[in-house]
Amino acid sequence: MAKGKPHMNVVFVGHVDAGKSTTVGRLLFDTGSIDEAAVRKLKEKAEELGKGGFEFAFVMDNLKEERERGVTIDLAHKQFSTDKFDWTIIDAPGHRDFIKNMITGASQADAAVLVVSNTGVEAQTKEHVFLCKTLGVEQLIVAINKMDVDKYDEAKFNKIKDDVTNLIKMYGFKPDEVRFVPIAAYPGDNVAKPSDKLSWFKDGTLLDALNNLKEPEKPTDLPLRLPIQDVYKIAGIGTVPVGRVETGVMKVGQKIIVMPARSGKGASGEVKSIEMHHEQYQEAGPGDNVGFNVRGIESKDIARGDVLAESSNPAKVATEFTAQIVVMNHPSVITVGYTPVFHIHTAQVACQVVEIQKKINPATGEAIGDNPDFIKNGEAAIVKMKPVQPLCIEKQAEIPQLSRFAIRDSGLTVAAGMCIDLVEKK
Repeated sequence: MAKGKPHMNVVFVGHVDAGKSTTVGRLLFDTGSIDEAAVRKLKEKAEELGKGGFEFAFVMDNLKEERERGVTIDLAHKQFSTDKFDWTIIDAPGHRDFIKNMITGASQADAAVLVVSNTGVEAQTKEHVFLCKTLGVEQLIVAINKMDVDKYDEAKFNKIKDDVTNLIKMYGFKPDEVRFVPIAAYPGDNVAKPSDKLSWFKDGTLLDALNNLKEPEKPTDLPLRLPIQDVYKIAGIGTVPVGRVETGVMKVGQKIIVMPARSGKGASGEVKSIEMHHEQYQEAGPGDNVGFNVRGIESKDIARGDVLAESSNPAKVATEFTAQIVVMNHPSVITVGYTPVFHIHTAQVACQVVEIQKKINPATGEAIGDNPDFIKNGEAAIVKMKPVQPLCIEKQAEIPQLSRFAIRDSGLTVAAGMCIDLVEKK
């Protein structure tokens, strides 16, 4: 595990054009994580492309190309440090692409920053708050951006704050535990540095709000689970899978098994080395994004969506599972036979609804009707699902980190939920 300051993963979410990427770029620039020359170059590039004012957004977009070309372990992540934490920022620019990455991102995050623009709550704002809550993000900061457009008006900030408060309350966040911060990311007001234009706001900058988050508890006492994000074959080294340790501890020399693997029966091997941010480590713990070399497993044996565990305690492969789901954005209704794609940890697997057992109150979990014919937007239910191919999933009560999922259909997140029981593949 990396030594030094505690590590936090934070995902930046919000409606397209709310200024997520610009906020991230500004934060990295103002904390000295990217230098002036780099931003100057990006500014020129932005102006060349007729996108003046997008230079900070390009900080993350520029990385996107690097990610597609290079085999770095940081994938969609950017590192920076503050006095209190070492941070990994998870940001996926581009909206169509974004939700899929947002699901992987939110399920990996210890905290989220919801960026809301001066236009207030929009469709994706709702979707992202819902996903953060369902995917287990416990800590939330709301950055109300583009305050410069409204001449730093306190009344406008308070109005948007009230609207967002109502929204997050609806999805189960406690408003008194959520910090709201007014910012203007492009000119740089109140992101990492205080601004006299927002002198009416006495509760610190976005950076202060990040530093005030609580260090997440590390589930090191749970069994080792590492969902595979990518697998590389590197000449002279061998098979190098990449992923994030969700629970437990991974060690050099450990005997491991990856499930379900191409064979459906798992692939066994041994951890030869572990690398994080181009440095070698003897072990890695929850929250660490790692690349690791394995002995005994070929790159063709395993793929994204498989889950690595210790040989003595393999990840569960379900032939069917019972889940609690909340429907948020379905064009009609969900009935038995519906087979959407489930995004769970790094896997994407189609699962069929085989039974709708009962509707429940989304806020309290109480049953409000058995065996309904269908469920629709705003409703929650207990359903039985059958994956069309082997899928690793765990029960919420045992390993919550691998129990949560989002359900997608024709480019929309239609529902999300968690596994409460499963039938294990023999």
